[in-house]
Amino acid sequence: MQQSLFSDLNELAAFVALADTGSFAAAGRQLGRDPTAISRRLTAMESRLGVRLAERSTRKVALTEAGRTYLARIRPLLHDLQAAGREAVAFADGEARGHLRITLPGNFGRLWLTPLIVEFLRSHPRVTIEADTSNRFVDLIGERFDLAIRLGELPDSRLVARKVAERRRLICASPDFLAKSPAIQTPQDLANHPCLCFTGRHDPYRWNFIKPGGGTLGVTVSGPLASDDAELLLEAAISGLGILYTSDWYVSRDLAAGRLVEILPDWALLDRGAVYVVTPAAGGTPSKTRAFSNWISERLAAPPWVVL
Repeated sequence: MQQSLFSDLNELAAFVALADTGSFAAAGRQLGRDPTAISRRLTAMESRLGVRLAERSTRKVALTEAGRTYLARIRPLLHDLQAAGREAVAFADGEARGHLRITLPGNFGRLWLTPLIVEFLRSHPRVTIEADTSNRFVDLIGERFDLAIRLGELPDSRLVARKVAERRRLICASPDFLAKSPAIQTPQDLANHPCLCFTGRHDPYRWNFIKPGGGTLGVTVSGPLASDDAELLLEAAISGLGILYTSDWYVSRDLAAGRLVEILPDWALLDRGAVYVVTPAAGGTPSKTRAFSNWISERLAAPPWVVL
């Protein structure tokens, strides 16, 4: 097998230091190494290349013609490699910088993350962001995304999930709808009321509740409208067409303004979930990703939709 002609960075650095200082002792002091280590690295390079790179004497080292030619080639390469290493370390440990690809749920992003992303970019001028809001479940690793914001329950995976906020499910309707409808005292009453069903759920027509005293209760519902468009369902609920199964973050402003009223608040829905920041791996996470994850986590620690 042909021997590799390539040296490691320590050998290259030792050779450049030797060329600059002219002695093993001075090169050793410059690099913080024993002079004999510098000598061994030079000998290893010469053996690998099959040519003498320097002439030694007891007091001085002088490059041969081959050594001078080799030095002229490797000095800029060594400089670039060292600079690349420093930049790579800066991405991990220094100021946040670089291009950050994130994916987030469209409605949640527009309602609660837009101002946080804008503030983050103002505070981190060396970071740029590409945000995907298509609501599709992207493959972070395969599609080279740095981070995702995800809602609900997360399956086990190769990804690292950081819970940053609670998400509560609830049912609600407009005050006008409730004023014209029979009273709703238990989940079973929902079977006799028009309901608005989000088809993005696994079983949109089955609403499962946790009993106040423990245990669960499932109710099958129906109604005039089912859709995978949450905005359409919300408008239908505000207009009085039926009862909406939704999340607190999505309707908190409508509840606070009185456009909607929560129904059966003592009956929690089984589908609770949470808000997560998801990244491909825990080790070696770039500073840009850590900075954004921390930024979102800190600002959602007290969920703004809860305090409305």
